[in-house]
Amino acid sequence: MAAIVGRKLGMTRIFDEDGIAIPVTVVEAPPCVITALRNSDRDGYEAVQLAGIPTEERKLTKGELGHLKKAGAGPMRRVVEFRDAGLGGEGEEERKLGDQVTVGDFQAGEQVKVAAVSIGKGFQGSIKRHNFSRGPMTHGSHNIRAPGSIGASADPARVFKGMGMPGRMGGRRVTQRGATIVGVDAERNLLLIRGSVPGPRNATVEVHSDG
Repeated sequence: MAAIVGRKLGMTRIFDEDGIAIPVTVVEAPPCVITALRNSDRDGYEAVQLAGIPTEERKLTKGELGHLKKAGAGPMRRVVEFRDAGLGGEGEEERKLGDQVTVGDFQAGEQVKVAAVSIGKGFQGSIKRHNFSRGPMTHGSHNIRAPGSIGASADPARVFKGMGMPGRMGGRRVTQRGATIVGVDAERNLLLIRGSVPGPRNATVEVHSDG
């Protein structure tokens, strides 16, 4: 099982051997450092903790810097735990504190899941937020983009929870499964993932083997 933390650079396209254009998202993932190994006997679960995306030392607290220095890692922006037995096809017992994880652990054609915070879109109406349809625009209709009826009358005399209402849209953690690795550029620390992935440009993304 392979996993890594990277940064979304944006989208582009590449061409396969038949000349067909494939839209891809480019994720830059410099080598990550294993900063902790969780085991069921001590922690109650199995996981590998990775620190990725180098940053400036002044942007971290002393506690964060101390945790990273124990593993011999420099200042890293993001620390993430991946609950799997191992990384890159190796068992967790073969990994140790301070080992590096690179994009070379992934292979073209591999299925992955990508997690990131989606693009925040602010307060939106029910049509944009929940893909509702609008009402008629003729014959004096006043229900063009209004949400319509949201509950019953005297009984139960309240609005049920979970109704599709206007509100804040986006800006939440999203995990997208079933993405495919199209290419791996180990020299430039790049992953090419087919299609789009959650998050805006420069968003921190977590790429993890799916399955």
